[in-house]
Amino acid sequence: MTAEWYVLVEEDTRTTERVDGTSLRLHRWMLAAAHPVDGDEARAVAAAEDAALHYLPDMLARHARPGDEPARHALLTRDGAWIVLLRQRRRECHIRVTTARLMHTTEEKEAPPKSLKDKFRSALDGPPPPREQWEPT
Repeated sequence: MTAEWYVLVEEDTRTTERVDGTSLRLHRWMLAAAHPVDGDEARAVAAAEDAALHYLPDMLARHARPGDEPARHALLTRDGAWIVLLRQRRRECHIRVTTARLMHTTEEKEAPPKSLKDKFRSALDGPPPPREQWEPT
């Protein structure tokens, strides 16, 4: 298998939920982009650095005016991931930029549709037994 490298960009999405009269700000990392890189690991690392220094999350891009540049603090962790803190007009967000090598892919497979006879039979038999979950060997 050939080595396919990607630059992954994750954004810190935030939502506000009200629970018992209190507002809770919930943060969650979400994969925002997966860009394939032509070349080896060194090219992927260089592309990740470029993304860390220039990528603009949707949350800030929606409210930006032409010519706006957000404040940016890019931190490189020991494992090679970039954590970037962005601030613009009282809005703050974070992104994480990493490199990854594609190791495995499979295509989606759909089971054939059930016949009318099988649908009636499954309605009478009840639900099928649950699938066994993966466990380490």
